[in-house]
Amino acid sequence: MSTFRPGDERQLSEIVAAALAREEPLEIVAGGSKRALGRPLQTPHTLDMSAFSGIRGYEPEELVLTAGAATPMRVIEAALAERAQMLAFEPADWRQLLGSAAAEPTLGGVTAANLSGPRRIKAGAARDHLLGFRAVSGRARPSRRAAASSKT
Repeated sequence: MSTFRPGDERQLSEIVAAALAREEPLEIVAGGSKRALGRPLQTPHTLDMSAFSGIRGYEPEELVLTAGAATPMRVIEAALAERAQMLAFEPADWRQLLGSAAAEPTLGGVTAANLSGPRRIKAGAARDHLLGFRAVSGRARPSRRAAASSKT
């Protein structure tokens, strides 16, 4: 089993395209805190997304934060706390329950799993607060998604 760690979107596209051409699935991992959810994967390769980390922009007055998918939730929550802000969807930390205490929940993992805390009924789920994203599809095509409307 090999691990691929792309450093940018171009490298990511190339890795996905190569795996697609060989018809080999990839396990996508950043923090790994939700690997225990679902059936264990049996893939020949791991795609380590940890290079796609960090807060790229933060406009507290506009309630907008831009971050990479591998950004640890503790980093995002700390930046928000400095301005007396928080994530309305209260992302749950399930590491103890899932036996992954050493793993690190990330923005991409929370968004992919759409996990939220008890405020979900009133404030919405994680994806309800997503304004847009950039991604590479399973066909190795870069894409963008911008929401027509958003909750704050």
